[in-house]
Amino acid sequence: MAFIQLQFYSAALEMTTSVNVILPEVNRKAFDTPPKVLYLLHGFGNDHSNWVRNTSVERYAEPYNLAVVMPDAGHSFYCNEAYGERYWDYVSEELPRSMQRMFRLSDRPEDTYVAGLSMGGYGAMRLALTHPERFAAAASFSGAVLLGGLDRQPESARVQKRLFGENIDAAKAEADTVCLMQKNAASPHKPKLYVSCGTEDFLFGMHQAFLPLLRENGWDVTHREQPGASHTWDFWDGELKRFLEFIAN
Repeated sequence: MAFIQLQFYSAALEMTTSVNVILPEVNRKAFDTPPKVLYLLHGFGNDHSNWVRNTSVERYAEPYNLAVVMPDAGHSFYCNEAYGERYWDYVSEELPRSMQRMFRLSDRPEDTYVAGLSMGGYGAMRLALTHPERFAAAASFSGAVLLGGLDRQPESARVQKRLFGENIDAAKAEADTVCLMQKNAASPHKPKLYVSCGTEDFLFGMHQAFLPLLRENGWDVTHREQPGASHTWDFWDGELKRFLEFIAN
């Protein structure tokens, strides 16, 4: 596997941003087949480097001939911030176009996956529920998947004001996973969803509330709860490995 640390100018963000990319090494057999790609999203307080620094993502991806793209999104919750940057435009539109162009990655929905932890779990679910036609599967590990749950998090008021501005309720509606799963319930193509959380995680209640909503709206979801696990890299490392096994079957 090749590991690339990339800085490039983002028109959506109007600044240079960072992405880590893991690529299958070229061989004659695979040369004419663009690799499948996983967009792997970090959590609040992390950046694009944390998946590589804290998990065995490169080793896990290698048997699947899978490219892994890990963007930096700050504290944005992968939203267009009311007082900040346009991270939703970046991660949902500009990033995949740029990565496909630079690295000749597959652009086929059946070859495209998205996953994330905590804040990144929300980002992955929002992408899959907004654009179900683009993904074969999506995963949330310990995800902050319901925006209503932000009300219970530390520094909630400051974060929500930066993300959504003064009219928080109206702005949230565009980014609300519940609204999105209902809006696209009749989509002819829906990705498989994998949603997991540890029973001792502070987001476990949110995880439990999210699952029946998905099922009520006709989404194919596989869930896993690990007894005793909390909001830690030990859990997320194992879940990443399980998700790659899940999409391979």
